[in-house]
Amino acid sequence: MSSPRFSHRSAPLRGIWVPLVTPLRDGEVDLNRLQLLADRIIKQGVHGLVVCGSTGEAAQLDLAEQGSALAAVLETAGKRCPVMMGISGADTYAAASKALQFDELELAGYLVSTPCYVRPSQDGLRRHFEVIADATGQRIVLDNVPARSGANLAPATARQLAERPQFAAIKEAGGNLQQISDLVEQTPLAVLCGDDALLFGALCAGGHGAISAAAHIRPDLYVQLYDLVRAGRLDAARALFRRLQPLIHLLYAEPNPAPLKAALARQGLLRDELRQPLTPASAASRAGLACAVDALMALPSYPPESFRLPQVATVGAM
Repeated sequence: MSSPRFSHRSAPLRGIWVPLVTPLRDGEVDLNRLQLLADRIIKQGVHGLVVCGSTGEAAQLDLAEQGSALAAVLETAGKRCPVMMGISGADTYAAASKALQFDELELAGYLVSTPCYVRPSQDGLRRHFEVIADATGQRIVLDNVPARSGANLAPATARQLAERPQFAAIKEAGGNLQQISDLVEQTPLAVLCGDDALLFGALCAGGHGAISAAAHIRPDLYVQLYDLVRAGRLDAARALFRRLQPLIHLLYAEPNPAPLKAALARQGLLRDELRQPLTPASAASRAGLACAVDALMALPSYPPESFRLPQVATVGAM
């Protein structure tokens, strides 16, 4: 029998998703490097990719550049990996219009952020997402990132939105483990952790995965962490997460994605180039990243024995 046809539109919104950086070369989007990076990450087993999220410097890319980046990643992903597109902006109707530009593409959905700068009420946030949903047939993943937008999407508002099945998941990046737990318990949404420093706790609290910028470096280990928690092997998962934490801390010590691009540039995967007002990571940051990246890259693909839980003898065993 033939295997079922792969569809981005019905891909599970769970597991480890990587919000791709946007490689630049002399001020232009480097589509070749973007495709090579996407291919490398897909081969390490991630569950999905995000194009033009905040890590992808979407606010610094015009609509044509965003469309070119999305087309390049979709071409590379093919039937191997689902792809989500970021939609952001403070103007509700402009964001809805932008979504229409990509609506006919085979996507896993739109990652739609809370509007920045205007700091709307909870009712305003709800209406913002509903207007965008009315404009598109794509699934929507709510992107709650108050550190960037200035507005926190409360669990009660997320629960209201989730009454409409089109709202399928939420990327929760509020830095609050309790809010992640509340979303898991109080809504039917798939809850994806957007704070890499909280990843282990979020998964243990019932989170369904992550949209993880740090997972650009050794994506296989983040997939493994997800699998270990799902299997209930929490001691092994905790030990692995401790190995990830030093690099996670350094990747967010300066504005994202500057440290991440510096780390990827050190690996020869892209140029250490950003669009203003973002600037490259400092010399001190690059020095720390070099040591942390080298340490992480030295870890084996499969966890060493110290990560494994001891076998438990069965009752009655001799």
